[in-house]
Amino acid sequence: MTEHHPTSTSDAGTDVATPPGPPTGAAHRSALWKRRLFEAEAGLTRYVVEARAGMHMQELLHVKQAIFESLPQSEEEQGWKAAFFRGQALMERFVVAHFGLGELAGWARSNSTVYAAVDPAPKHDARVPLERLHAQADLYGSDTEWEEHGTDRAVLRIRRCAIWEYREQARRRGVPLTLGSPCEYCVPATSGMATHKGLSAAHELTDDQGTRGCVWTASRGPAHPAPHHSPASEG
Repeated sequence: MTEHHPTSTSDAGTDVATPPGPPTGAAHRSALWKRRLFEAEAGLTRYVVEARAGMHMQELLHVKQAIFESLPQSEEEQGWKAAFFRGQALMERFVVAHFGLGELAGWARSNSTVYAAVDPAPKHDARVPLERLHAQADLYGSDTEWEEHGTDRAVLRIRRCAIWEYREQARRRGVPLTLGSPCEYCVPATSGMATHKGLSAAHELTDDQGTRGCVWTASRGPAHPAPHHSPASEG
């Protein structure tokens, strides 16, 4: 991952000169893949229960079986990365097939509720949800920059979204993808993470001559992203 840091300092509540990068090492990365898979699977169960959609129980159990029977036995990162993508694809197809594409955001928000329930980081700290997003972007090798990194307000720019690139490479290999873009899931999921941490969130999708990215703002008060060039649609 290419990472850029602000060069100026200001109050502790706004930004700092050198924000910490995400934890490195295969063990940390494997742990995050596991965590993401757990949150998505638990979030899906929660979503189905709250939707009172008991008629889909059998299909949901088949999805869970397919996820759990293929979990890797080792701690090797690539195995857990593959397990996450298999599970995510199965769950996306289940949600879209039984509830419709528009309800994908509802599942994403349910997952963020699970994230907030199991995440030990404090609420009302603007850095927390964006540090999680930062770590997720790092799993793919995205190009990121902290524009602000404070407890009151944090702004993370993903200049080049390697998640988008990873999915497009898979699409070109013939892998069937349910979603037109990863933003359809990522945007409500990230917004939900901030909301469940007691924060406001705003985002802007960017397209710099075909290089997809985004800018996320988390804030204790109303979140208003700074203007950036080359906005992009979510599709």
